[in-house]
Amino acid sequence: MSKVYLVGAGPGDAELITVKGVRCIREADIILYDRLVNKELLNYARPDADLIYCGKLPGFHAMQQETINHFLVMHAKNGKIVTRLKGGDPFVFGRGGEEAEALVKHQVEFEVVPGITSGIAAPAYAGIPVTHRDFSASFAIVTGHRKDGQEEVQKWKSLAKGIDTIAIYMGVKNLPYICESLIKYGKSKYTPAALIQWGSTADQRTVTGTLATIEKVARQEGIENPSMIIIGEVVGLRDKINWFEKTLAENETSSIMISEAL
Repeated sequence: MSKVYLVGAGPGDAELITVKGVRCIREADIILYDRLVNKELLNYARPDADLIYCGKLPGFHAMQQETINHFLVMHAKNGKIVTRLKGGDPFVFGRGGEEAEALVKHQVEFEVVPGITSGIAAPAYAGIPVTHRDFSASFAIVTGHRKDGQEEVQKWKSLAKGIDTIAIYMGVKNLPYICESLIKYGKSKYTPAALIQWGSTADQRTVTGTLATIEKVARQEGIENPSMIIIGEVVGLRDKINWFEKTLAENETSSIMISEAL
């Protein structure tokens, strides 16, 4: 029986996908996967499954969203089981809602399989809890992408005044604007901030600063997309509970010592 699964693949670490997500990959006749999906997950696919890349880069889309929607509907109407494999969670800045609307419009049966989103996973792997009894009782996830360069006064006003921790997706390009807006509307320029590049992967890098300094730090360190921006007092906990990057550094040191011994 034909069906479409909109599956969250998680933030990058292949082990963070759900059991149900793996089952959907294994059952699929067709898999449409995004750029940020860990390619190791495709090893769960059947040998005869068709793998279709439809990733997006800033300014370049391998496949337009309308085409992706068309493929989902077309393959399902042809009797196929289709898994749409998306980085993070399909309904958190993943256009999963648009794809679900298209499937409803064409009367295609589907399921949504949630995934771990980068706004939670990346800071966790950087030693930054997004909530904490002493520092953060509220948490917001927002996009840092400005649609057609529009001003977003109300958005940044609300975030500056009422939210303890802010996780910002797709914001590296607009980091100066983001920091300036939050400071302008009431956030202290001394508020801790972090950028986490390639969160939860072996390439993870984290830089920290304040709203006043983080843009300069990120530029000096060459931080690029994909990166999460985390703003709030919880960033200060990183020095104490930075577990993942310490593990990476220890493993790298061990590998060097073994190589030298050989």
